[in-house]
Amino acid sequence: MRSVGEGAREWIRECQHQFRHHRWNCTTVDRDHTVFGRVMLRSSREAAFVYAISSAGVVHAITRACSQGELSVCSCDPYTRGRHHDQRGDFDWGGCSDNIHYGVRFAKAFVDAKEKRLKDARALMNLHNNRCGRTAVRRFLKLECKCHGVSGSCTLRTCWRALSDFRRTGDYLRRRYDGAVQVTATQDGANFTAARQGYRRATRTDLVYFDNSPDYCVLDKAAGSLGTAGRVCSKTSKGTDGCEIMCCGRGYDTTRVTRVTQCECKFHWCCAVRCKECRNTVDIHTCKAPKKAEWLDQT
Repeated sequence: MRSVGEGAREWIRECQHQFRHHRWNCTTVDRDHTVFGRVMLRSSREAAFVYAISSAGVVHAITRACSQGELSVCSCDPYTRGRHHDQRGDFDWGGCSDNIHYGVRFAKAFVDAKEKRLKDARALMNLHNNRCGRTAVRRFLKLECKCHGVSGSCTLRTCWRALSDFRRTGDYLRRRYDGAVQVTATQDGANFTAARQGYRRATRTDLVYFDNSPDYCVLDKAAGSLGTAGRVCSKTSKGTDGCEIMCCGRGYDTTRVTRVTQCECKFHWCCAVRCKECRNTVDIHTCKAPKKAEWLDQT
């Protein structure tokens, strides 16, 4: 459970990194078992991403814990033994390959358990997105090798499989979120079909969702939207972090602040680093709150 907890902290940080410039920014809600509050009740693409990244986080954390000897039930990958080959030629399996097989197997049993008990359309959606998260981690396994031979000639190689940084998984799932497919459950509840005629069918690597997302512009307790009032935005950006999009056309306030940082640092023998203090004045732009009547309509 300690490893699962570490995995949860990692995927929450990654979720917040991926959506740091968006209206919905993966904000956690205290004392709520869903972590993100009522936004998870809607079968939206945000919920799809959260299920995928959380499942990936468990795989990554458990796989890493196995290789580092932190768990008594698993260790290095037992399947990477003997000789193998790649584009560069033959090599010997050695070292400690990350045990992705155990990580995926544990995550499937642990994360999918609740959904398998429910057996409804939402559970089917969650199971699909959980699988997308698990396969995303496996997708970025990398081969690391050490050369042996005279002067590093690499006549012999010893290689092992290693997890990539979790950021690569997060980046990949963020792209899957952008291309998520809206679906409906079939009548027998065993599969998906396109939500509308002309929509493409979802593949095994696509995130899927049922419901359109709220715009997340204003506080809406029923939808789990915290609104964007007070969010920092960029005055010059035309993207989702720009004030026009982030503030939903409500405008923004500008505050001038002075930041003090260390600069012109020099090493003095022996053994100290001395720095000057530099002052930099910058403008901080934050989204205006909606008009009171508009805000009351949403709460």
